[in-house]
Amino acid sequence: MHKGSCLCGDVQYEIKHDLEAPVACHCSQCRKTSGHFWAAVHATKSDFVLTEDSGLKWYDSSSWARRGFCGTCGSSLFYDMKGEDFLSVAAGTLDSDFDVKIGKHIFCADKGKNYEINDDVTQLDQY
Repeated sequence: MHKGSCLCGDVQYEIKHDLEAPVACHCSQCRKTSGHFWAAVHATKSDFVLTEDSGLKWYDSSSWARRGFCGTCGSSLFYDMKGEDFLSVAAGTLDSDFDVKIGKHIFCADKGKNYEINDDVTQLDQY
């Protein structure tokens, strides 16, 4: 089991399965919400539990997805694609260390010009 939280603790969660390699998204929305690129792990909704949600707010960022964040401290936490059985969870919000490196980069065609991707991980122009 893995636990995580926002900066202030007003949103806390548990993921009750092993984590796969995080995905790094370089799309403009993820860059704006995270301040750089977004690195997230997938959690199946059946294995994901909110243990504290007093600060949780949702923003419909498109017609197909919404983003969860803490309304108290502003931490960007979740990406929820409507109709899917998984939730993307910001890897940096996990309280426990996990020995997994980024598995792939997505939306690289939309990547910011102010940085380079300098690893040998798969890079996809879209998802």
